[in-house]
Amino acid sequence: MDTFGARSTFETGGKSYEIFRLSALKDKGYDVGRLPYSLRILLENLLRTEGEGSVFAADVQALASWDPKAEPSKEIAFTVARVILQDFTGVPCVVDLAAMRDAMAALGGDPKKINPLQPVELVIDHSVQADAFGRAEALTINRDLEFARNGERYEFLKWGQQALDNFRVVPPNTGIVHQVNVEYLSRVIFPKEGSPPQAYPDTVVGTDSHTTMINGLGILGWGVGGIEAEAAMLGQPVTMLIPQVIGFKLSGELPAGTTATDLVLTVTQMLRKKGVVDKFVEFFGDGLANLPLADRATIGNMSPE
Repeated sequence: MDTFGARSTFETGGKSYEIFRLSALKDKGYDVGRLPYSLRILLENLLRTEGEGSVFAADVQALASWDPKAEPSKEIAFTVARVILQDFTGVPCVVDLAAMRDAMAALGGDPKKINPLQPVELVIDHSVQADAFGRAEALTINRDLEFARNGERYEFLKWGQQALDNFRVVPPNTGIVHQVNVEYLSRVIFPKEGSPPQAYPDTVVGTDSHTTMINGLGILGWGVGGIEAEAAMLGQPVTMLIPQVIGFKLSGELPAGTTATDLVLTVTQMLRKKGVVDKFVEFFGDGLANLPLADRATIGNMSPE
């Protein structure tokens, strides 16, 4: 469904992609240019998923008419592009998929039909212990001990990666899940094969509160519980109230000797004084140009605090 006539095409690299343009709403009388960047991401999401069972024209109209001073009251359904898991909270999600396959087989159905509908990546980092340190071979020793301690789990995850569609496992020694997400797994613009292929903003939920580190790349994402992550894996939208957005202006540049940690602790202190809870925080101002990605990611990582 395309009530607002937002469906369009975009040509790049000799290939055509279907996209949904926010400018179509401007032609309908909505001033989408005033919306914060984060809400524009949500708005594109609603335009693209309208008519799929959870999003209706009234939802698009409500978000396009967003009142920054209003208390959140309108619920919308946000469909994420992908899901990221860490090993402690993510393995139970894969276990549930395996259990669903067993149940499908017991009922005489095809268990291969049980798969994540959205791309899912599980990064193994939380369980790895630092038994060895301070020597060149420490990394290899810790990795081998990890495989020995959790051999059964790795056999299960290997099965999952081979048997399930849309599921990948990132092995230990690759990095912390949030770092891996920023450096390797983020798409920024998400390409989806199909007829026609689509291109849309990368969005993500993860089973870790610090999933917000990905915001440093301008990708909308946050942490959720295991049940919410499983629902997203199976194509269900995340239901949420249209949020209030707090603008945080950054000016100038950090003085010599000041770190991103100093900055983010100051930001946290200021936002706590304002009582910022259950809101989007969007940074803007000329100071952003003086913050490298590592510093932006540090601010994003501390969002839960």
